[in-house]
Amino acid sequence: MRIPRVGIGGPVGAGKTMLIERIVPELARGGRRVCIISNDVISREDADRMRENLAVRMGVVPEEMVIGIATGGCPHTAVREDPSVNLSVIEEIERDRPGTDLVIIESGGDNITTTFSPRLADYFIYVIDVAGGDKYPRKGGLGIESCDLLVINKTDLAPMVGADLEVMRADAERMRGGRPFVFANCRSGDGAAEIAGRISRDVLFSG
Repeated sequence: MRIPRVGIGGPVGAGKTMLIERIVPELARGGRRVCIISNDVISREDADRMRENLAVRMGVVPEEMVIGIATGGCPHTAVREDPSVNLSVIEEIERDRPGTDLVIIESGGDNITTTFSPRLADYFIYVIDVAGGDKYPRKGGLGIESCDLLVINKTDLAPMVGADLEVMRADAERMRGGRPFVFANCRSGDGAAEIAGRISRDVLFSG
């Protein structure tokens, strides 16, 4: 049975890993069983961190359901041009863990051109952060313009970097042509319930 898949991409430090750590418990509270695949070039550090937090400390996923992939090259390749290594892992999950409701695939941090192959992800979340300045949404790029859901993270930093959230809101609306976006602060958890709710409705067709 094919398991629905959500891809999460965005620049280094935007908050992709912390976003996953916030939305997985929300999904687990709704009875959803989630597997996480974390891609990075040479390190499995993010996967190790999520395994410690989500499996060991919180107990919301089994340890073996957080999988790290060291791509050995540009993270774009493993999620867009040639997603075969990720597809192979997902095939094993579908074969060995048929009760899994959702696979989340985290891309290694990269720039505003990040996208996911439609062969790999059914739904694409792109994460940017306010620390990049309020000009970020209007810079555009494939990730910002074409993702299914744009997450503008670290709203708490706006006063510190002189960013105007209303400017970001207006630019996101203009650049995305009506596609949804969410303001979030993954450190505090703000926005996590809304993002998990969108995944439930738009990907899992629940709620």
